[in-house]
Amino acid sequence: MTNDLRRISWLVLVCGLGCGQTGGSATAPTGSTTEGEATTTTTTTGGTTVTPTGSSTTAEPTTGEPDPCAASPQALADCIDPAAYAEDLQFIADVRTPGTPHWKAVQDLCADRLSELGYQVVLMDYGTGVNVVGRRLGKATPEQIVVVAAHYDHIADCRGADDNASGVAATLEIARLLAKTEFDRTVHVACWDEEEDGLIGSEAYVAAAKAAGDDIVVDFNFDMIAFTSAAENSQTVPVGFELVFPEAYAELEANGFRGDFVAVMSSAKANAHAAAYAAAADRIGLRRALIELPGGQETSDLFADLRRSDHAPFWDAGYPAVFLTDTSEFRYANYHCMAGPDEVANLDLEFAAAVTRATVEASAVALGM
Repeated sequence: MTNDLRRISWLVLVCGLGCGQTGGSATAPTGSTTEGEATTTTTTTGGTTVTPTGSSTTAEPTTGEPDPCAASPQALADCIDPAAYAEDLQFIADVRTPGTPHWKAVQDLCADRLSELGYQVVLMDYGTGVNVVGRRLGKATPEQIVVVAAHYDHIADCRGADDNASGVAATLEIARLLAKTEFDRTVHVACWDEEEDGLIGSEAYVAAAKAAGDDIVVDFNFDMIAFTSAAENSQTVPVGFELVFPEAYAELEANGFRGDFVAVMSSAKANAHAAAYAAAADRIGLRRALIELPGGQETSDLFADLRRSDHAPFWDAGYPAVFLTDTSEFRYANYHCMAGPDEVANLDLEFAAAVTRATVEASAVALGM
C-alpha cells in the first residue's frame, strides 16, 4: 500500500494499507517459467502479449472427466491449495523496488504463471512501469469483466511480505482455480506495478479501460491480507470510527478489538459483491468486518484514507470495487518495516488462505458461475 499519510483521519483504519512480506527464496516456485525458456511476443494496443513457446493451455493435466472443483463456486473455493499459496509467498517476499532484479522476477512469475494457466497475457507497459494482465473471455457476456488484482511492487530495503506479497500470492492461486472452468463473464487477473508510487499502474489500466468503454462488473483488490493477532486491543481504531461505521465498531468491541478479521470495504455499487464475499467468509468461519461506503462518497476527501490502494482508481472511474485488507499499521507494526522486518514468519498463512478461498467463491459468483 501507498504510504500517503497526508490526510490521517478517523477513517484510516479500514483502508488497510498494504506493506509486504519477507523471506524470499532463491528459486522460482514450481510451474513458473525459468530463465531461458522460449517465448513469443505479440504487440497489441493494450500492451505486449506474451506466450511461452510450447506451453500448455492449462497447468494441470486433464482426464476428460468433469473436474469436481468446477461443480459450484463453493466447490471451486474449497479446492484452494494452501501449500501452493505459501510457496509463491515465500518466493515473492523479497526486496522488489521497481527496476530491481527481484521486481522483474516477480513480474515474470505473474506473466509465466498466467500464460501456463491458459490466460492471454498482456504486459501493459505504460511508460514508467509494467502491469501484467491475464485475460480469459467469458462464453456468454464476454464484454462484462471481473477483475482480481494485487500490486507486486514494494519499497526499498523491505521485503514486503504482507505488503503485498500476500496479495500477489492470493491472486495467482485464484487465477489457477478460475482457469478450471468457463464463465459467462470475462476475467482479468492482474499484477499492478507502482502502487507504492501513487497507484500509477492501476490508474493506467483504468484509464485504458475507460477509453475502451470496458464494462467492469467489479474489481476485487488485495493489499495486505496475512497478518492477524488474537490479543485483545491489538486492533486500533481511530477516533470517530464508531460514528461513521457503528455496526462494524460494535462488532470489533464485542470481539475485544482483536486483529483477527479481514476488512471488506466496498463502494456502494459493489455492495452486492461485498455481501457475496461476506457470505463466503461466513461459510468457512472467516471473521470479517463489512465496511460499505455511502453512495457517491467514494471520491470524497472525507474518505481519503480509505483510498490508499489500487481499488481507488476504479472508484474514481465509477467502477464497482471491493478492497480486502488486514488493515495495515492499525494492526501490524511492521508495515513498511517501520517497527521491524516484514517477514513471512510474522504472518498467519492459514488466515491468508481463508481470505483467498472466500475470494474464489465471490469472484466465481461475480463471473456468473
